[in-house]
Amino acid sequence: MDKEEVIKNEAIEKVEEVKDDELAERIKANEEKFGKAKWYALHTFSGYENVAKENLETVVTKFNLQDRIFDIIIPMESVVEEKKGKKVLVERRSMPCYIFVKMIYGDDLWHNVTRTRGITGFVGPNGRPLSLTEEEVRKNKLEVIKVNVDVQVGDKVEIIDGPLEGTLGTVSNVNAEAGTATVMVEMFGREAPVDIELAQMRKI
Repeated sequence: MDKEEVIKNEAIEKVEEVKDDELAERIKANEEKFGKAKWYALHTFSGYENVAKENLETVVTKFNLQDRIFDIIIPMESVVEEKKGKKVLVERRSMPCYIFVKMIYGDDLWHNVTRTRGITGFVGPNGRPLSLTEEEVRKNKLEVIKVNVDVQVGDKVEIIDGPLEGTLGTVSNVNAEAGTATVMVEMFGREAPVDIELAQMRKI
């Protein structure tokens, strides 16, 4: 990775941190007025995940729902696939036909959400909204989980979860605030940096 790319990535990370801080402040302010923000799962038509997400974002803007609907995520996962005899790391939908939404739900939002093109309804008993548990939020990696894993630059670690489970590597950077570390692992016949959550590794 050359110097220009490193600077570019650092700039992107800083912008994302600012956005995260602003979102956290906005959620906190509106929770005081409307109640606690929770994650909900929405069912979509097959292959309409992106369309549903984009249309719901349009609904949020059109009806000024920014103080009630904060985040819309298509669940993705990294998997190792073999293409032309080489192993490559690719992103794919981990739960086809579903999207996750962080919102302060109320009956007044029912029609706004369920009538959005591409969305068939909320996931819950009889189609009624049922918020995700903390365990489900962690499992689906919808929010950063801060864990106390004592790793430093230069440490040897084993990846214990995810598509690279069982892979050994060396820590080249630690981002304690984000709960991640950059690990140099052997991929495609050479060393490559991979960002891994601290909870997905153990020091060896």
